Amino acid sequence: MTAISQLQPQALWQWFDQICAIPHPSKHEQALSEHIQAWARDKQLAVVEDKVGNLIIKKPATQGMENRKTVVLQAHIDMVPQKNSDKIHDFETDPIIPYIDGDWVKAQGTTLGSDNGIGMASALAILGSDDIPHGPLEVLLTIDEEAGMTGAFGLEAGYLDAEILINTDSEQEGEIYMGCAGGVDAQISVPMVWQAPESSNSTYTLTLSGLKGGHSGVNIHLGRGNANKLLARFLFNHADDLALELTNFTGGSLRNAIPREASVSFMLPAENIAKLETQIQEFQALIRAELAIADPDMVLELAEASAAKQVMSEDTQNILVDLLNACPNGVIRMSDEVEGVTETSLNVGVISTETQSVEILCLIRSLIDSGREEIESVLTSLTNLAGVEIEFNGAYPGWKPDNSSPVMALVRETYDDIYNKKPVIMVIHAGLECGLFKKPYPEMDMVSIGPTIRYPHSPDEKVLIETVGQYYKLLLAVLERIPEKS
Repeated sequence: MTAISQLQPQALWQWFDQICAIPHPSKHEQALSEHIQAWARDKQLAVVEDKVGNLIIKKPATQGMENRKTVVLQAHIDMVPQKNSDKIHDFETDPIIPYIDGDWVKAQGTTLGSDNGIGMASALAILGSDDIPHGPLEVLLTIDEEAGMTGAFGLEAGYLDAEILINTDSEQEGEIYMGCAGGVDAQISVPMVWQAPESSNSTYTLTLSGLKGGHSGVNIHLGRGNANKLLARFLFNHADDLALELTNFTGGSLRNAIPREASVSFMLPAENIAKLETQIQEFQALIRAELAIADPDMVLELAEASAAKQVMSEDTQNILVDLLNACPNGVIRMSDEVEGVTETSLNVGVISTETQSVEILCLIRSLIDSGREEIESVLTSLTNLAGVEIEFNGAYPGWKPDNSSPVMALVRETYDDIYNKKPVIMVIHAGLECGLFKKPYPEMDMVSIGPTIRYPHSPDEKVLIETVGQYYKLLLAVLERIPEKS
């Protein structure tokens, strides 16, 4: 147990402390899932693991509320595994170490997992309570939300009886979400042709780091630097002039996280090293000036490397650099219907150099299908011009806003009654799972709420302690006010 287990509401924070202690990055949630299942059985709660690994836990209504509509509280089990470059941490075996920093809870050099660990903890705390009034209750904990929404895609009809779903994956207290973006992964493959390097060349690695990164939906509109794009820009401007011969380009680690770091290895004539160092300093100063407000701490570091046995062919290198430099990134269009919300965006998330190809993984998000399709067509045209392959995978629908939603109205009225102010009704550019739930449960009424979380999907992730209590108070009040069955 850590110090966060003493925070209020204590039952919620104790659960979150347990969640942090059990590794649960995307695709490695089984240990945490088994822990929750064993606990549920010990509490004599009905628990089922479905075909894909989602957990459904059911709890009867408290006395006198048996005739209320059934509600499902929903969260995802997995977390995004991101760490600082100087942090030694294995997300599959090492616990997250949370700590209190003033008004916030953070983690030591890694993502915290408050996305969506706080929501999961709130649902489990309610399941474990003896004194919280509620009608028939179901808890749905999905797997692999952050890396492909496998759990939401695989959820089948028949597991849930609820008429109402409360998603707990939003990240701003005082906002009620009633819609979200859909998305699709785009994977570009640049075929690799290798050749022998010049024997007189020196080998170096150039690393770009120090960027804030963040969630490619929630933070995309903030104008933060993308390490992959910035390093490609440097290469476009200077690779030919310096006679660089690339051996490797690696950047980012998740398609839904704005890449904070990238590196490129290359060989170059020894007589160009001094010029390279000068151009690095000039480019660093230029980018720091451009991103002085949004992302001012970018660093370029040059280090000698072991001599390479092969380098990319000139044609391969030119195609790769031109393609990366030309590829759209960031906000493509802001919404006309929802002020201040991104409609369509693209994140050039991960670059990896393999033996046969360089793989570029992007995530397209849009509130409207036509916006997503437009960017698919743009990338297809770009790759056609470059003569390389592209595949689109894992498309998931957006969650269409419903202004007449009864549960949205209930949450709005409850918030107003508790805090004497009106909440903001929002549509989020991130991909919540609600749109996918509409396929097996088309009549389910849905809403999303949560505490204030900053910089999810990055090691700077933090959750505002006060808002966890505010969110939980709202959630309990809404459960108490759920109407009776028709």
